[in-house]
Amino acid sequence: MKAPIDFFTELEDPRIDRCKEHLLEDIIFITIAAVICGAESWNDIENYGKAKEEWLRGYLKLPNGIPSHDTFNRLFSALDPKQLEGSFINWAKSMADITHGEIVSIDGKTIRGSRDKNAKSFVHMVSAWANTNHLVLGQVKVGEKSNEITAIPKLLEVLELKGCIITIDAMGCQTEIADKIIEKGADYILAVKGNQGLLEEGIIDTVRFKNPVDEYDETDFGHGRIEQRKCSVYNDLTLIGNASKWRNLKTIVKVESLRIIKATGKEERETRHYISSAEPKATKIAHGVRGHWGVENSLHWILDVSFGEDKSMKHNQNAIENFSIINRIALNLVKKETKKRSVKGKRLDAGWDNDYLLKILTN
Repeated sequence: MKAPIDFFTELEDPRIDRCKEHLLEDIIFITIAAVICGAESWNDIENYGKAKEEWLRGYLKLPNGIPSHDTFNRLFSALDPKQLEGSFINWAKSMADITHGEIVSIDGKTIRGSRDKNAKSFVHMVSAWANTNHLVLGQVKVGEKSNEITAIPKLLEVLELKGCIITIDAMGCQTEIADKIIEKGADYILAVKGNQGLLEEGIIDTVRFKNPVDEYDETDFGHGRIEQRKCSVYNDLTLIGNASKWRNLKTIVKVESLRIIKATGKEERETRHYISSAEPKATKIAHGVRGHWGVENSLHWILDVSFGEDKSMKHNQNAIENFSIINRIALNLVKKETKKRSVKGKRLDAGWDNDYLLKILTN
């Protein structure tokens, strides 16, 4: 199998020849290595390179030493994010063993530090997360004059999803998105809220007047609370208006949750509704729904807390998007390494132990 870095060596260098004092592949390698070890800014990456220069020279050419932070900034501000994104997706395809029934959660994340006083909006990224592999499969940027509804089909188009179950929140509950998922050979579980008023009304009537064909209950204890969940699935679509416009629609889903805070006894109840093209098997549907909830802790929380993504103050749009991709490359590499340590612990170990860092980079 090709080493991960090999997938990024054919990127088109945006610099003019007379400005190429440092090799593109050296800059990419140093950046990924530095971010794995905790770097969050261009200055951090330069400082990491200088601290590890002797070790880096064992693998890189470094004809003019370690690039400055300005060089890292200029390169990633000029580099076409679509090229870096394409290399990332090709690499993710090679490393993720996508199996039949894999839950792939598609969800958006806003990079809060990405807007300066002259920008109209924050940068918003939509990512695909493989729940079993705990890997990011790909991402696309949401256009400034669009939203996730237009970005999700673009992401679906470039991913290999045959046999997977795709979960998306209510924003993605659109007939066009359902069509695209089926075209990719996958099934969907789409959350339904008020943005699909007639559909939601039909679901409410279905769970009120029809009997479920399967149910699944589970209880979790931990983090100072008790959480009980019940998933009920229905295959009677007679009360769903225009059910035929939802391609391959087979299942209506109701998930009821009760959360009890141990310290106070406070109870929190919630009911969610979904539509799905998967067979009405409550255990399988419940697993998919729970997997989508977990993307917040497994991906977004780690990117914000461990990688400091929300605190990033980069404002060049290319640089923001490219660094977001680098963060996900680093997260995938760290997650892929099998050492029994947290993401934070593995990154600390990589910063201290060059051999362990090399294992992560070549795993």
